[in-house]
Amino acid sequence: MSTALHTSALTSLPLLARGKVRDNYAVGTDRILMVASDRLSAFDVIMGEPIPGKGELLTQMALFWFGKLGHLCPNHLTGELPESVVSAAEAPQVVGRSMLVQRLKPIPVEAVVRGYLAGSGWKEYQDSQSVCGVPLPPGLQNASKLPEPIFTPAAKAEMGEHDENISYEQVVKIVGPELAAQIRDISIAIYKEAAAIALTKGMIIADTKFEFGLDPAGRLVLMDEVLTPDSSRYWPVEGYDEAFAQGANPPSYDKQFVRDWLEQVRINGKPWDKTPPSPRLPQEVIDKTAAKYREALQRLTA
Repeated sequence: MSTALHTSALTSLPLLARGKVRDNYAVGTDRILMVASDRLSAFDVIMGEPIPGKGELLTQMALFWFGKLGHLCPNHLTGELPESVVSAAEAPQVVGRSMLVQRLKPIPVEAVVRGYLAGSGWKEYQDSQSVCGVPLPPGLQNASKLPEPIFTPAAKAEMGEHDENISYEQVVKIVGPELAAQIRDISIAIYKEAAAIALTKGMIIADTKFEFGLDPAGRLVLMDEVLTPDSSRYWPVEGYDEAFAQGANPPSYDKQFVRDWLEQVRINGKPWDKTPPSPRLPQEVIDKTAAKYREALQRLTA
């Protein structure tokens, strides 16, 4: 892996926006260069310390999944080499960690699919026996497998704000009934196929989120990242049963390791309030998180 990149600094292209992880640059009027940095966000707050190699691993995993799932939904890849649109001096910031993609009209909804009860879904279930208005059977536990995957969308938040879980009916109000149904059905289909593939590698995809946009013809296109450890909760099969029996979070390939550490950290004797600035990540947490990302990619693509 190359040197850690917290923030890219390309000058040969105009910067469009910096997200939690990706820096997006305009390439003409119809394409975007997406550079995956090594930044890590947790609880919608960007950590000050990068995770070395993370951006390259995220990009390789997203490309793996785009290749596997193209028959279910078109994606935003142009097929061009990202380094072809920057200067030679800037290529090291781009190679291996970037995608050159179509410029789309983004849909302001996070398309979340859950196959297992975890995270905010588990918290919501404890209060209401439902998640995002989807009723669930009684008696489920943390990390329970759901009878069928469910679509539990979220409204995309501004930078630094928390995404908000919303009901399917709210998605209909935002995008209309036809597009809402298309997003829901394609999201569930992608999740089911990906979960089946991951299971053959000994990995459980507990939940994931997709982002979609519309191309100039109004066609729905899968965009941003897909099924990476940043957008999905991955559990190894071999650790699941024991953790489930104890009501604990199964060991994970994603940033849950960082989230768990942040939940336990104390600042002046008080829990972190999940607003910037973030606590400084110890080297041990950085190293273990980097190792988890590496292991996830190696296991998936072996």
